[in-house]
Amino acid sequence: MLSAYLEVIRMRFLMMLAYRVNYYSGILIYALNIGSYYFVYKAIYGGQEMIGGLTLGQMTTYVAVSWMGRAFYFNNLDREIANEIRDGSVAIQFIRPYNYVFVKMMQGLGEGVFRLLLFTTPGMIFIWLLLPIQFPSDPGLWVIYFVMLFFSFLINTQLNIITGLFAFFLENNEGLMRMKRVAVDLFSGLIIPISFFPGWSKSILEWLPFQAITYLPSAVFTGKIAGAAIYQNLGVQVLWFVLLLVPMVVLWVKSKTRLFVQGG
Repeated sequence: MLSAYLEVIRMRFLMMLAYRVNYYSGILIYALNIGSYYFVYKAIYGGQEMIGGLTLGQMTTYVAVSWMGRAFYFNNLDREIANEIRDGSVAIQFIRPYNYVFVKMMQGLGEGVFRLLLFTTPGMIFIWLLLPIQFPSDPGLWVIYFVMLFFSFLINTQLNIITGLFAFFLENNEGLMRMKRVAVDLFSGLIIPISFFPGWSKSILEWLPFQAITYLPSAVFTGKIAGAAIYQNLGVQVLWFVLLLVPMVVLWVKSKTRLFVQGG
């Protein structure tokens, strides 16, 4: 069975490879986004040395790492699942000898590996040549960052699968998917670091899973989070991964009694 799931990863990687030109152009688009944020924050900082616990150099690195990290953990599994539910093709998954939800996670991982190798890595090198990014010199920090980035993928994928499975109950969950995407980009710290939020809203966001997707790994990479706090925040990611398994499994079990096909 493990070999079957590995084959799912390989097939999704090859499928993404067939459309790799889109991702090469995506590197330029992400570079423009990062460059725009850099000049905006440069103007915001002005003569100030530090804002929200981040220097301008750290902020530049944070923006670059956050957006390039998004290229790895981003996927459209919620939309894929919703489409399969609407056209009824998900019914075939009920009789196949594998777990549908786990297969979707493996497909997302195959896409993520492709993005990491052919989007995130060359994109980060390209941005490094243009902007004053400060890479950490400690190899151990790189290892921890990639572990945390992997958990970012897992948590984001769980949220996508949960959102997609709601199509069993809502019939059309397009609005929910749009709301989820905005919430992830805004409340994860991708657009604005969590440390920039007002105190009351920051306290609320620390109780939500979104910060575990972008802010925590990027803050560790830039040195905003250091020492023992690194492992505490890694523990936060692990905790959210475990907690999100519950609604994901419950929704999938309940969904099996809700299937009906729209159209013909």
